[in-house]
Amino acid sequence: MIKVRGGERLCGEVPISGAKNAALPAIFASLLTTEPVIIHNVPRLADVETALDLIRNLGKEVVWRAETLEIRGGEELCWEAPAELVQRMRASFLCLGPLLARAGKAKVAMPGGCALGPRPVDFHLYGLAKLGASIIVKDGAVVAEAARLRGHMVYLDFPSVGATEQLLLAGALAEGETVVINPAREPEVVDLAELLRKMGAEVAWDGDRVRIRGRETLGGAEHTLIPDRIEAGTYLLAGAITHGRVRTIGAKPRHLAALLDRLSLAGCEVEFGENWVEVRGPTRPKPVDFRTWPYPGFPTDLQPPMVAFLTLAEGRSTVTETVYAARFGHVEPLLQMGAKIQVSGNVQVVEGVEQLRPAAVEATDIRAGAALVLAALAAPGESYVRGEHHLRRGYESFGEKLRRLGAKVWEEGD
Repeated sequence: MIKVRGGERLCGEVPISGAKNAALPAIFASLLTTEPVIIHNVPRLADVETALDLIRNLGKEVVWRAETLEIRGGEELCWEAPAELVQRMRASFLCLGPLLARAGKAKVAMPGGCALGPRPVDFHLYGLAKLGASIIVKDGAVVAEAARLRGHMVYLDFPSVGATEQLLLAGALAEGETVVINPAREPEVVDLAELLRKMGAEVAWDGDRVRIRGRETLGGAEHTLIPDRIEAGTYLLAGAITHGRVRTIGAKPRHLAALLDRLSLAGCEVEFGENWVEVRGPTRPKPVDFRTWPYPGFPTDLQPPMVAFLTLAEGRSTVTETVYAARFGHVEPLLQMGAKIQVSGNVQVVEGVEQLRPAAVEATDIRAGAALVLAALAAPGESYVRGEHHLRRGYESFGEKLRRLGAKVWEEGD
């Protein structure tokens, strides 16, 4: 449980960790080679630990010192991924393509993770089938086989991050060229492509497509992960919701452009340099409308924290969620804290209130948990947020970083 004594203005600087959503595909990329893969700026998160447990079970060796991972070995990979680990975290499904490419076959359970509504893996399976894989879905698991994958053109109806990463990983060892039309362009996807280049694959972005020319074998590489834009956005919103001033050190402004635009419209003062962003919150925000959208649009992972901020706006905001059908786990707890939110389909109508009230609430997923902590920071009095294990999946040293900004936050065991 997290205890928050709200009403404090957050001010100061906070360092931003490496991106969780870049770390996970990078870890699974290590399955493509027997040579060492060294990854710097790796955040200490529960989801990262899950990914490492999974690749250890598949035959890799892992050494983790400070913020650096060294992954080696794996001359003989186990082709069956432990179902318990895959079902713990959706990103674990990314082991399918590398296992198929290396071992010629793979059995991977259908993925789990946060309860955000249906998130089918159809695009993943469609793409791998285009590359020549024989795929059967049976008893809650995907069984795929291919003597060797062959490059092909794959069109994605939606620029799915996971499917794009799956095809980059599989295409890196496929024979010939794989062309993904309408790929995701999130910074974390581009970061994975950069790592694969360092390992020896040819990856090139070309207008509305990305091309991957595979190799028979890939080598090792050394790579530094990009900063976590979702973590940075969350701390900027923590400053804004408390009328404070927060500077995120290491954040890339270009990765946060959609959020910074909406914050400016809400009355925040925004400043930035090459590797930092600073936001000063208004006495009371103006209402703004936005919809989530694939990069460079507004990120779905920042929708719940942004909604928490808008609960205190002077007027009505309309928020449309286009990526995850059920990303509304924050709504009911925010209502308990005095927010006024109506949900119709994939649209939230947020009527701003002058003040939130403290409450005991429960987080149902990572970003809903962040939204509830932000709301508690703004509500005078003591609030309690249960489900802190969700936050450990996505935020490194969350309470500690908030405290260095002046927040009164205690985690269970402090």
